[in-house]
Amino acid sequence: MPRLNMNKERLSYLRLQYLSGNITSADLTELKSLVNNPDLDAGFSDLAEEIWMAPDSDIQPMSADEANDIYLQVTAAAQQKRPVKLWRRLAVAASVILIAGCGLYFLLNKPNAGLKDTPVYAADALPGKVGATLTLANGKQIALGDASKGELAKEAGVMITKQADGKLIYEVAAVDNDHKLNKLTTARGETYQVRLSDGTMVWLNADSKLTYAASLNVNKGPQERRVKLEGEAYFEVTKNKNSPFIVETGGQEVQVLGTHFNINSYADEPLLSTTLLEGSVRVTTAGSAKQAIVLSPGQQALNQQGNVKVVKANLEQVMDWKQGDFYLNHVNFKTAMRKIARWYNVEVVYDASVSDVIEAGGWISRNKKLSEILQSIEATEQVHFKVEGRKIIVFK
Repeated sequence: MPRLNMNKERLSYLRLQYLSGNITSADLTELKSLVNNPDLDAGFSDLAEEIWMAPDSDIQPMSADEANDIYLQVTAAAQQKRPVKLWRRLAVAASVILIAGCGLYFLLNKPNAGLKDTPVYAADALPGKVGATLTLANGKQIALGDASKGELAKEAGVMITKQADGKLIYEVAAVDNDHKLNKLTTARGETYQVRLSDGTMVWLNADSKLTYAASLNVNKGPQERRVKLEGEAYFEVTKNKNSPFIVETGGQEVQVLGTHFNINSYADEPLLSTTLLEGSVRVTTAGSAKQAIVLSPGQQALNQQGNVKVVKANLEQVMDWKQGDFYLNHVNFKTAMRKIARWYNVEVVYDASVSDVIEAGGWISRNKKLSEILQSIEATEQVHFKVEGRKIIVFK
């Protein structure tokens, strides 16, 4: 019988090489052999506990409920002889839990690591990129993805420049009360970051539009700082107690003095959501029967045609796009596919066999190709995909 003590140091090395993405094919074969050896299961239980308890920088803190949820997913999948719903975020925890009793399941984090009959699609799509179109007050449009760094234009006494990292910067060059409106638009498959003239930072998700005055409160006076959003954006608002910052969307206004928050106002989503990370905001619905609600950090206002409900926010789920990921754990499958469609600029068509109540699972990077995303989802055996050009057909 193999002795675990002889393999502990080697296994730890191979595990770290695998998680870092630097493992060679020979080492991967050796790792699979060790993990899949039933004679080592008992010893791996002890080793798994040691790794779990050790202060390791590659393990993200999680609650007992989260760990238990992962364990239940894994053990249920092992009993059913089917792949598990483990993507990037779960790989670290799973590589600990799955060392004992579950064989090679944690290696399924990578599409080509141990999967048989990996789906092959007729077409693929690259992930989205940093890019947007800036429309000036005179109608001139600037494709920011193609524009060189440096000064782009001047509007209402404000210099507009593009930095080396692609960020759009508005800087006050001279006081001018002519509030010329600019529009920053991201297409499907684009994201962009802008610093407005008052210092407020805005991250714009794919398929979104932000309309704002170039000289947004350059005098720092008592007037409102008002912008309009279509789609999704995250705001870090510069504090000015005398000048409230107001975000207009199709069905509400969000008013702040200085805070961090996210608004999802896509027209194809059933709910308009406002999520507060820091500070305080007041959400006021549009229409005659106005409803005003003040949010505290960690809360989310869900607005459905003027009816607002406040819930505890899942911040990882809300902020995944800004962090460069898809957080899909316990997310409605069709909601998840709308996120994917916007980022990869594809159309999703559903066969009648696909249920409306399927849940997605896990976490995966938005920097992967579309095929890798679809392969990871197909591994759950809940749905299958056929790709025709920029159309994804989903069937049971």
